Amino acid sequence: AAGGRAGSGPHPPGPVTRRPSAKIAAYAGVAALGLLAGLALGRPELVAAAAPLAVLVVAGLAAAGNPELAVEVAVDRDRALVDDQVTVELTLRAATRVERLEVQLVVPPGLEGPDGAARTWARAVALAAGEERTLTVRLTCRRWGAYWLGGVHLRAHDRFRLFTWERHLDRHAPLKVFPVPETLRSLVRPAETLVSTGSHVAPQRGDGIEFADLRPFLPGDRPRSINWRATARRGGLMVNQRHPERATDVVLFLDSFLDVRGPAGSTLDQAVGAAASLAAAYLRQRDRVGLVSFGGFVQWLRPGSGQAALYRLLDTLMETQVFATAAWKGIRHLPPRTLPAKALIVALSPLVDERGVAALYDLLARGYDLAVVDVSPLTLAGGPGGEWGELARRLWALERETLRHRYQRLGAAVVEWTDAVHLQQVLLEVEACRRRTGLAPG
Repeated sequence: AAGGRAGSGPHPPGPVTRRPSAKIAAYAGVAALGLLAGLALGRPELVAAAAPLAVLVVAGLAAAGNPELAVEVAVDRDRALVDDQVTVELTLRAATRVERLEVQLVVPPGLEGPDGAARTWARAVALAAGEERTLTVRLTCRRWGAYWLGGVHLRAHDRFRLFTWERHLDRHAPLKVFPVPETLRSLVRPAETLVSTGSHVAPQRGDGIEFADLRPFLPGDRPRSINWRATARRGGLMVNQRHPERATDVVLFLDSFLDVRGPAGSTLDQAVGAAASLAAAYLRQRDRVGLVSFGGFVQWLRPGSGQAALYRLLDTLMETQVFATAAWKGIRHLPPRTLPAKALIVALSPLVDERGVAALYDLLARGYDLAVVDVSPLTLAGGPGGEWGELARRLWALERETLRHRYQRLGAAVVEWTDAVHLQQVLLEVEACRRRTGLAPG
């Protein structure tokens, strides 16, 4: 994924916080005490010892002006893949001399700075009057998501370290990190197709490549459809009937009510990565793909095709988050064209939250062609050890298996997906389950 250069542009000087250091109070106190003691006791050596400190404090107060700085924050691209590196440039311009400037870049969670820096990156520089300097920071993308780069803390010191100036710059440079799509050779086939040409073999008969049956020749049949071997065996003209290749509507249903995290990853990360891979694979087959991110914050995209639809879908996926909310609405509140009548709905859900489980029941009750990928949280969720912890885990696994059987009795294909299994194998198991229930074509 490639994009153009994105940046904040010149940032005007913001509010500056100036605070004196502890040194200035100490120097002023020692100087005042030495001068008073020297005058009171008539000891000129005390006055001579305190005079430099007094001159230092006076000179520091006279030269204590706010530094004039301009800052630009830019990132070399606005789209990247997981494990890619992006370059952030901090351009500093000083109208006045800055003896010491400490620059700290805030690294958002999900990105990693140089040398494994997880939260911040810092550097100290000195700038002459009129000097411009560019600091380059390379960040590694460790997790998908939508980020804002450019959170910068500035701290400047004067020559004598008597005052400190601080300023914070808001974030301005956007970055979207996409998961690396997996290569999928076989996808879940829909029960019904559209009229438009695609890659799925339709159950109807018409012009196509896949052989369906033989029938006697009728007036108007094309000569190239004649099966000459069958004609020679049966003594009459026989023609081939074929299945046409059609496109379909696919809606990816992403359950984002809860996210179960563990050392190896999270259920939401698995689901988002699978949704990105499925969207890219179906769109390559000229299907129309839509998205419903169903959780505390509901997002949807109507089915579309082409590269533009892929970028819109990926951009929406990257904004998927878990929002805790008590208010919830069912799928009946979605726009009607979001879920076409003949669409294949591929649901990616950990089957943990009751609201997500009820939404899938609602889809089945409305007669949609539904395939459910159960993103298993069993291998990710940490639990108590010992005999009682193992018993609780077994009971939870039995409860989840019972829930999957309920979906299967209602006509949905449900397959459990553990983190040790490749997505392609899961899709093959879904297709096998659909064949057993009579939902898959052929």
